[in-house]
Amino acid sequence: MLAGARRVGGEAITGPVFTLTAVAVYGAFHSLLASPPAKAAARRWLGTPGTRLYRLAYNLIAGLTLLPVLAIPAAYPGTTLYRLETPWLPAALAGQMIALVVLAIGLLQTDVWHFLGLRQLVESEPGGSPALLVKGLYRWARHPLYTAGLLFIWLTPLMTTSLLALNLGLSLYILIGSVFEERRLLAEFGPAYADYQQRVPRLIPGVRLT
Repeated sequence: MLAGARRVGGEAITGPVFTLTAVAVYGAFHSLLASPPAKAAARRWLGTPGTRLYRLAYNLIAGLTLLPVLAIPAAYPGTTLYRLETPWLPAALAGQMIALVVLAIGLLQTDVWHFLGLRQLVESEPGGSPALLVKGLYRWARHPLYTAGLLFIWLTPLMTTSLLALNLGLSLYILIGSVFEERRLLAEFGPAYADYQQRVPRLIPGVRLT
């Protein structure tokens, strides 16, 4: 059963606009940090330490700068679109738990220490990347971490206009980011990744969109 929508003053417009703006700035900033020119600049200015620390620093910056983005819909929720109640509430929460489990499994299968940027601190040749992973969750989707993230945010039991703006913005950021990541992986692994693209869907198991 869904609760009725309600208006929260001027926040009905302010919250979503602020949220979308914050997500756009966040996405542009982190896309810049993840770009090859930014990584090359770190290597040029800092040498080997820059290469070793880049992934860890990127993750820390990404996490810290995401906090104010998430704070905006909390401070300016806008209009309540729906609030899930039984039996949909337990189902949504169970789906979110499954998404978190999938996320954890995917991180472990990806080499979580490399993903976090900690392995680069001790490896003999910093800046390397793991081998192409095509097993585990990666047999079903090329980007299971993105799939889990999308599942988690869209199963939220409370939806306001600001949360809707946040989810739409983050979803667009994830989809656009996956396109650039596909290009990077194709350049890195060549024919092996091209073959992988032909065999495994990008985000949704069993659904070949690209």
